[in-house]
Amino acid sequence: MLALDHLSVSYDGVPAVVDATLELADGHVLAVLGPSGSGKSTLLRAVAGLEPAVSGRICWDGADLAPVPTHKRGFALMFQDGQLFNHLTVARNIGYALRLRRTPRAAERVAELLALVGLEGYADRLPATLSGGERQRVALARSLAVAPRLLLLDEPLSALDAGLRERLAVDLREILRAAGTTALMVTHDQEEAFAVADRLAVMRAGRIVQQGDIAEVWRAPADPETALFLGYASVLEGAAAAALLRAAGRPAAPAVAVRRSALVVADDGPLGGVVVSARATPELIRLVVDVDGIGAVDAVGRLGTHPGPGDPVRLSVDPSRLAPTPTGR
Repeated sequence: MLALDHLSVSYDGVPAVVDATLELADGHVLAVLGPSGSGKSTLLRAVAGLEPAVSGRICWDGADLAPVPTHKRGFALMFQDGQLFNHLTVARNIGYALRLRRTPRAAERVAELLALVGLEGYADRLPATLSGGERQRVALARSLAVAPRLLLLDEPLSALDAGLRERLAVDLREILRAAGTTALMVTHDQEEAFAVADRLAVMRAGRIVQQGDIAEVWRAPADPETALFLGYASVLEGAAAAALLRAAGRPAAPAVAVRRSALVVADDGPLGGVVVSARATPELIRLVVDVDGIGAVDAVGRLGTHPGPGDPVRLSVDPSRLAPTPTGR
């Protein structure tokens, strides 16, 4: 088990990670999610042993890793661009660490990994002949070759286009699950984190502001900033929050995070308002509605209806798409 105990890391006296505490149990995948500059990559590098801690500890199964050099920690690090050896075949890339260690039956292990990442038949290909997604699969197989006790993933899919990133994120989760790998991943993409990990830590300005199971963090963001970063469309506070929660039949809260599809056009809805803007998509109509007593919020309508700017509408509320949220004030 990986444990960070009040870990702090600085660059030239400027704090990059501040008092970080978290645990990652064996067999789980933890995503550290945050914007650029939040400290998540620094945290990953510190776990790998590439950055020294100013204070606090990094432990594995209770043992402090401070005196353990990077190459003896038993961890593997996979970067966002894969960093393959372009002059080596796929098989030789994957088996590189196995050859260094003179591992018996290395060829069999390489064949197992090719099957695991869905690249049977690619053994003799060169990296230049592969797509971006195939290169990342090779990089992942190489990282798993020596069965690391912890896999560190540094924005592993960020260099791919959106459609491929979405597909490979699901595959990555299944590959890690099939291999039984414990992994720590950093990313700025909440959809990637949700697809790959089962636990989530949210970082902002060098601090871990919330952590827990994915569903737990999603249902109850720690504060409005976290809610917006997780992908909620807006956060209402004060009287506006009270009015929306009352319409949804939910208890009052200082603030409420609202998903874009939480409010739906319905003839008998409890809320009334006027359409500010409307945009049709292949699946539904996306609206901004100035709701009485609440203000401008996102809403959706069914295809076939044509509400436009200035039209009055009634809205129903889906309580499952709201998250009462502390304001932190």
